[in-house]
Amino acid sequence: MIYFTKSQKGGKNVYQILEKKVLAPKITSLKVDAPEIAAKAEPGHFLIVRVDEESERIPLTIADFDREQGTLTIIIQEVGFSSKQICNLTEGDVFRDVVGPLGNYISTERYSKVVCVGGGLGVAPLYPKAKSLQENGAEVISILGAKTSEMLIMEDEFKAISDQLMISTDDGSQGRQGFVTDILKDKLEENNDIDLVIAIGPMIMMKFVSKLTKNYGVQTLVSLNSLMVDGTGMCGGCRVTVGEETKFACVDGPVFDGHLVDFDEQMRRQTFYGDYEQEALSHAGGEYQCHQQ
Repeated sequence: MIYFTKSQKGGKNVYQILEKKVLAPKITSLKVDAPEIAAKAEPGHFLIVRVDEESERIPLTIADFDREQGTLTIIIQEVGFSSKQICNLTEGDVFRDVVGPLGNYISTERYSKVVCVGGGLGVAPLYPKAKSLQENGAEVISILGAKTSEMLIMEDEFKAISDQLMISTDDGSQGRQGFVTDILKDKLEENNDIDLVIAIGPMIMMKFVSKLTKNYGVQTLVSLNSLMVDGTGMCGGCRVTVGEETKFACVDGPVFDGHLVDFDEQMRRQTFYGDYEQEALSHAGGEYQCHQQ
């Protein structure tokens, strides 16, 4: 794990934002200078960042990394006050501090045919896993879902690393109208040699993907965006029930066996701090709207 503040490294502006892109309404991509973390990053790792001395600690999945350039890419959806603060940063701004890489990365070297299912913002943390699987010789079938075509992100990136790419939108504005599980069911019926499904997105999506794949006996991994504070297993805020055992998403995950996760418990826990987010936004002069990943 690497930890530096912006004042370290001989005065160099580490964790400076080198590039900012708006991918969709309220969804922003930031490329950050972080050579030490980029050197150690693997698919599945995440960071905890702070904008300034007074800011909340925010966990963010590493959406991409470039070891040669020494950069990390993080993708943020504006939901509450802290995510709004990050989305308002511009090129040249510097994060106060960054901790990472955190969590357990996933091995991508032993699979032949994999289906990667991403919903909403979950497409971003799915990308490095799909990319690594493709680089290690797996056939990658990608299924991306969004509410509308306007909210779909990273389509071009997935085209570049997928043998097949299918899209679903709730309103039918792009691809197939319906849910990612509709397309996944077709693929499971067509292919009896799929040896892994990876699903990242809203909790309800991962629940029904896991329920579907269990019927077909296909190994399924999900990535949980549990509430976190310290990211090192000390606070217990990110506890999850997996196989009737208590785990901590920050140190035992964030990737878990989808067939063992208690998704209903996780969905209840996600609503705990909605009132506090609304209060924080109101003090900052913003309007709160609840968005699910």
